[in-house]
Amino acid sequence: MPLHQKYMQRCLELASLGIGHVSPNPMVGAVIVHNDSIIGEGYHRQYGQAHAEVNAVNDALHKHSNAAELLADATIYVSLEPCAHYGKTPPCADLIIKHRIPRVVVGCRDPFPAVDGKGIEKLQAAGVEVTLGVLEQECLHLNRRFFTRVQQHRPYIILKWAQTKDGFFAPEDGSQFWITGPEAKHLVHKWRSEEDAILVGKNTVFADNPQLSTRNWPGRSPKRVVIDRRLELPETMNVFDNSVETFIFNEVKFDFVGKNKYIALEDFNYFVPQYILYQLYLQDVQSVIIEGGAATLKTFIDAGLWDEARVFTGDKVLNMGIQSPFIKGVMVSQSTIGSDTLNIYHKEN
Repeated sequence: MPLHQKYMQRCLELASLGIGHVSPNPMVGAVIVHNDSIIGEGYHRQYGQAHAEVNAVNDALHKHSNAAELLADATIYVSLEPCAHYGKTPPCADLIIKHRIPRVVVGCRDPFPAVDGKGIEKLQAAGVEVTLGVLEQECLHLNRRFFTRVQQHRPYIILKWAQTKDGFFAPEDGSQFWITGPEAKHLVHKWRSEEDAILVGKNTVFADNPQLSTRNWPGRSPKRVVIDRRLELPETMNVFDNSVETFIFNEVKFDFVGKNKYIALEDFNYFVPQYILYQLYLQDVQSVIIEGGAATLKTFIDAGLWDEARVFTGDKVLNMGIQSPFIKGVMVSQSTIGSDTLNIYHKEN
């Protein structure tokens, strides 16, 4: 593997450690190399805190007494273009210039309007040599949530469901029926810890009374999104326990009750998925897992509002029931999770 790709791969590995902690910021990793040896590395650990470049420079300063000399003859690899504006932290492009790092290798540009090429321009204007586009597709994929929010003004949408071996989603009466095994359940709770919000419809809450938490995984629980048009769900359901911020989309009222936010949509007949996603975008929600039920999933599928689908197929058979959703997408992976099969699809562009 060429050196540039080797060190950019390390940036990606570091950046991925920030998943579930940095939204609505992107995940970013940085590696500083001197004479083919890593002298400092870091990643963006927490929203509002130091960026990857800052942590990498500080790591080098901590490890090496002659860090200033080393940095002046080093290359810094960054999975995303260094910022050039003042946000919650100072510009990383200025930091690189301050420490006289002469070479910067960037995975991909940052589409955020306050950055978008400006970081690269600032570096080049200061005489820094910039190489752009190393492992670009991998860097774009890592921050697909961030790019979707910035470029499409909506969260990144992950569909998730389980289906029986004969293609059914649930019994005909919509009652609770566990299709997958404990391994799949643990994986789903891990996924929840990595995304900003989880969305379900009224019928799923009635049938399962779910907590929509990460109780089987050591991570923070996502925000909850419930679609309950006429507010028919009892307030005693688990989703209203005020443990996390919960959005209830309806046509009856707009009100805040603790962490429960009732958001009334003017028209519940048309463009409901679009209205919901735009409201979540305004709340800085960068990604959403839609876990059901079948009608809710179908609503977003029919609107073309999904980016990724994660579909478990169990070994149980129902013979009749509610049909599983149907999607047209590209299968990008298939794996075995316990006794279940997991297929992951991406929407065709």
